[in-house]
Amino acid sequence: MGIALSDPTRTIASPHVTIENRGEPRQPPEPLIRLVAETSPTTIVVGIPIRLDGSEGEMAAEAREFGRRLAEATGVPVVEWDERLTSARARRSIAETGRRGRRVRKGEEDMVAAAHLLRSYMDATARAEAAGPEGASE
Repeated sequence: MGIALSDPTRTIASPHVTIENRGEPRQPPEPLIRLVAETSPTTIVVGIPIRLDGSEGEMAAEAREFGRRLAEATGVPVVEWDERLTSARARRSIAETGRRGRRVRKGEEDMVAAAHLLRSYMDATARAEAAGPEGASE
């Protein structure tokens, strides 16, 4: 799984590392739990694989359960975020650097996709904060 981190100002989303989950897919791997402890995030964004038609399958249910268990294991709030097209965006971003196929190291696409997912979440959060509370008057 690709991991991305943001800077403290929530301005930049950067690819960070790839962590393999060789165990039960709903169970967060120990290296991820350690990374959360080391980096002390205020929020964890977990990608939910929603189909293009908006429906959800077994993978989405597994991702939701993974997020629930990750929040439980780390004590950090988890936000579920639609990951549609993040892999396609990652491939396009990597291709724009002139690298393709075997020249892309294993896991790089996952990390870049995670950065696109995090960037999408940060942009949406910033827009919501800028808009202020719904129906607020001055």
